[in-house]
Amino acid sequence: MSETKTIKVPTMAEMAANGEQPEILFWVGCAGAFDDRYKKVTRAFTMILDHVGIKYAVLGTEESCTGDPAKRAGNEFLFQMQAIQNIEVLNAYQVKKIVTACPHCFNTLKNEYPDLGGHYEVIHHATFLQQLLDEGKIRIKEDNAYHKMPMTYHDSCYLGRGNGIFEAPRAVVGALHAEAREMKRCRTKGMCCGAGGAQMFKEEEAGTTRVNFERIEQALETGADVVATACPFCMTMLTDGLKEKEQEDKVEVADLAELIASATGLQP
Repeated sequence: MSETKTIKVPTMAEMAANGEQPEILFWVGCAGAFDDRYKKVTRAFTMILDHVGIKYAVLGTEESCTGDPAKRAGNEFLFQMQAIQNIEVLNAYQVKKIVTACPHCFNTLKNEYPDLGGHYEVIHHATFLQQLLDEGKIRIKEDNAYHKMPMTYHDSCYLGRGNGIFEAPRAVVGALHAEAREMKRCRTKGMCCGAGGAQMFKEEEAGTTRVNFERIEQALETGADVVATACPFCMTMLTDGLKEKEQEDKVEVADLAELIASATGLQP
């Protein structure tokens, strides 16, 4: 069994104490910090950053929820309280560039924080991974586990229709030399996983089926062995859908960072 590599992730406080400034701030997000499944995505992405030698840092305990769930649930007051607290911390560290693996965090930091005084260059990790691939900083192993494997990519609402990022994640899938298969509803006609708009945290309304059950059916119709995602909400909902269809042992739901880390030969 291969030994798991230990990575020392620097915090902004530690860097500031040493008079240093990172190239990027990695915004981990609530799911990336607390959800056991998405912690693996956080680890995979930090391993990639470490592998390519990018100087980065996290806020650690100084990072709080962006306020996205509160805003989507209609609590604007709570959202602004959370946002202003984060903006004060970010501005104190003179943060300029933020990368996050969560489309919800990405959308909020990029499009809603400026109104409250938070002006940053915000990049989703799908776009960042594509940049690293284009620059030749990441080299995919030709015999990687996903070579020629049927794979479909699920468009996150806040990444795709919300911010027009459709090509970057597909370029990442393409770099794996997987057999890309599109769902009938994709890109601008993509379908929500069922978690957006704070639906993740409430009971669903009456209906004939759950949104995530219908969406995973569309993924399974492609015959893909892997459903690639770029969002913690989507990952949870699609994984639950697979369990409902009793396909969790046959089909894998994986984040783009995990796929790239594996195909690069990094040990999560």
